[in-house]
Amino acid sequence: MTANLLGFDLDGLAAFCERLGEKRFRAVQLLRWMHQHGESRFDQMSDLARSLREKLPGLCEVRALPVLAQQESADGTIKWLFDVGDGNAVETVFIPEEGRGTLCISSQAGCAVGCRFCSTGAQGFSRNLSTAEIVAQLWFAEHFLRRHLGHQERGLSERVISNVVLMGMGEPLQNYAALLPALRLMLDDHGYGLSRRRVTVSTSGVVPMIERLAADCPVALAVSLHAPTDALRDELVPLNRKYPIAELLDACLAYLPRAPRDFITFEYCMLDGVNDQDLHAEQLIALLQGHRGQGVPCKVNLIPFNPFPASGLRCSSRARVLSFAQRLNAAGLVTTVRKTRGDDIDAACGQLAGEVLDRTGVSERREQQAALANPQPVIWRKPPEKVS
Repeated sequence: MTANLLGFDLDGLAAFCERLGEKRFRAVQLLRWMHQHGESRFDQMSDLARSLREKLPGLCEVRALPVLAQQESADGTIKWLFDVGDGNAVETVFIPEEGRGTLCISSQAGCAVGCRFCSTGAQGFSRNLSTAEIVAQLWFAEHFLRRHLGHQERGLSERVISNVVLMGMGEPLQNYAALLPALRLMLDDHGYGLSRRRVTVSTSGVVPMIERLAADCPVALAVSLHAPTDALRDELVPLNRKYPIAELLDACLAYLPRAPRDFITFEYCMLDGVNDQDLHAEQLIALLQGHRGQGVPCKVNLIPFNPFPASGLRCSSRARVLSFAQRLNAAGLVTTVRKTRGDDIDAACGQLAGEVLDRTGVSERREQQAALANPQPVIWRKPPEKVS
């Protein structure tokens, strides 16, 4: 299979060009044509040497992901379902807001973490995406939206996507080798030119990889916390059993000196009767303000839960969410309530599952556990008599 150039950051593309006997500036030219102009045809890259334009098609390509479906919400949110082969699909969501456009992209087909409130996790894990598959989501969305919104005529400075969040399907830090060059390409001025403040990696708490991200490419960090105690978080986020809250918050404190923002975002999914009581709010305040005697500079983002049948969970009431937020704000924790977007196309956080198969039998096991917990009475029936 020929190389997909969407999978190379500048250094990787320069190395590829050097193997062809080309100078590094050719990599810069290719990067600009692909990511700034959205061009996939080498014969249209007019400032490349003709000999290179003729050579490239036999060695490489700019290969997009096939689009299986596209849905547009009444609020302007757009969701794409991309085919990544072997029956796997991933979803990408564009969220337009006043003054910015945010793209939520996936890093894995499925997810191995298995958080109870996430519909992607309920379907199990299939495989990691390649760098090209991660970047292809941004490449397609940016240039589709330029045409769709009429930005193409306004020049390259009129960027449609101003923010990228790795909050789609998958745990980004469990696919670090593919994630890192994708992040570097997003930040590269010859690529998408995004600032580190506007690229966010969301993690459920893979502590060693948080430390590596701080050293390699410290972008904005969001941590899926969802509980104020280890006992509760063990139930909601199984990864907590390996990296408990104290270790996770230590990693957050160590990340901050190199982070582009002076705070960590903690995400907290509001689950009715599970983690939304006044006691939980007080425990969360004590945790985030008292860790290591200094607390963790942070912002708390409360997320109304988006129910799905396999979870057995319900969303907290609007009044309960607001009361919880008020307690946190009153204690001095900057707290926001995420506005739900794209509900009519199942585009909100935790619903990025598309038509992906349940490859690990998670749903079946949960049904079996529920049956064991609530056994049904056995009704004896006389077997039918044999007819000779």
